[in-house]
Amino acid sequence: MGQGHQDLRGRQEKVTTSLTGAVGEEISASLAPVDAELERRYPGDPGTRQPVHTVYVPGDAFDAGTLRSWGDRALAALDEHAPDAASFAAVLGLRDDLAQPVYDRVRAKLEREPVEDLRVDFEDGYGPRPDAEEDEAAARAARLVARAYRDGTAAPYMGIRMKCMEAPVRDRGIRTLDIFLTGLMEAGGLPGGLVLTLPKVTYAEQVTAMVRLLEEFERAHALEPGRIGFEIQIETSQSILATDGTATVARMIQAARGRATGLHYGTFDYSACLGVSAAYQASDHPAADHAKAVMQVAAAGTGVRVSDGSTNVLPVGPTPKVHDAWRLHHGLTRRALARAYYQGWDMHPGHLPTRYAAVFAFYREGFEQAAARLVAYASRAGGDVMDEPATAKALSGYLLRGLDCGALDVAEVARATGLTRADLEGYAVPRRADLTVSAK
Repeated sequence: MGQGHQDLRGRQEKVTTSLTGAVGEEISASLAPVDAELERRYPGDPGTRQPVHTVYVPGDAFDAGTLRSWGDRALAALDEHAPDAASFAAVLGLRDDLAQPVYDRVRAKLEREPVEDLRVDFEDGYGPRPDAEEDEAAARAARLVARAYRDGTAAPYMGIRMKCMEAPVRDRGIRTLDIFLTGLMEAGGLPGGLVLTLPKVTYAEQVTAMVRLLEEFERAHALEPGRIGFEIQIETSQSILATDGTATVARMIQAARGRATGLHYGTFDYSACLGVSAAYQASDHPAADHAKAVMQVAAAGTGVRVSDGSTNVLPVGPTPKVHDAWRLHHGLTRRALARAYYQGWDMHPGHLPTRYAAVFAFYREGFEQAAARLVAYASRAGGDVMDEPATAKALSGYLLRGLDCGALDVAEVARATGLTRADLEGYAVPRRADLTVSAK
């Protein structure tokens, strides 16, 4: 059957085909299971905010003033060791045009929202305690987290890191999680920003056990199935490479059955597992790069996000020592951002200034170019030129992350692009159909 189409010179072109419609229908039917599998296993990024860091606070040290205390201590560190934009920029090597905007935004962030994601730690940072003591700490954590969300003082994301699923501490970890979640339910329900972290995962079966645990809790409280998600910490060599040579972490993501929200790299446990000497245990070690690369590929398209680890070099002591620690932390954070690890761990309030300085500079220095490229793409979106949707996805995702953390303002992004946040979100999380090129 032929059809007529006009080419660019107005000439009618005859179009003929050889295949019947039944061929395409048969192929589509044969690929229907694959289509369903793609949708299930690779749903894409959820389009929600990803925090730029996670702060861990031991269960016995966490209290109602923790978040504000971290912000105040970070501001005090700036006042003492870099009291103005010029001195801070000199330490970190920031461009002159970024010095003041970054410094002002760092201070504003520390005053308004010093911590984006907080985990009350009942694992390594807490250690073994008498059961009654950990019971009480878990109940207190639930009460304080619930109250923080009620009174508006909570971080955007908060939760706990329980003990792992290994036999010696399994029962204790399950009990702590139960006490914490039950306490939240009794205080009014699970907050929207709830995040749970399962550490030292070695086998996919441990992830399956966590899923079973959460399913039972949801049933006990008549919650929507799948309501509770969790992060998986990658801290052992076996979590990267299984005995049969396959990537264990990929199995873990699937074992989570849609509940996994993140993969968090554990710098020091993983390094020690591989025999790396203590002096060389760092997030930029080649062993760390390999592990995170495997994590990144395994998580791509699944909606599970990857987080970098931490540095244990603390910015404390005399100013020269603080400056050295700041330069190290800033450099590691920038390195991670360039590798698309948009989240990391911070272990001390003194890390907050350099965390936000690195993040804000990263988004501000590339803002104008990203905005211009997105405008160029958007202006052609409905015209005769077909550009890659992946281009718009990357550019809009970059701008959205900058907006979420405070590096960019809604007004300046709107002025530069002419796009609303809803427009950006539409480009950042395209429908699968938008990524499919079909010929008819």
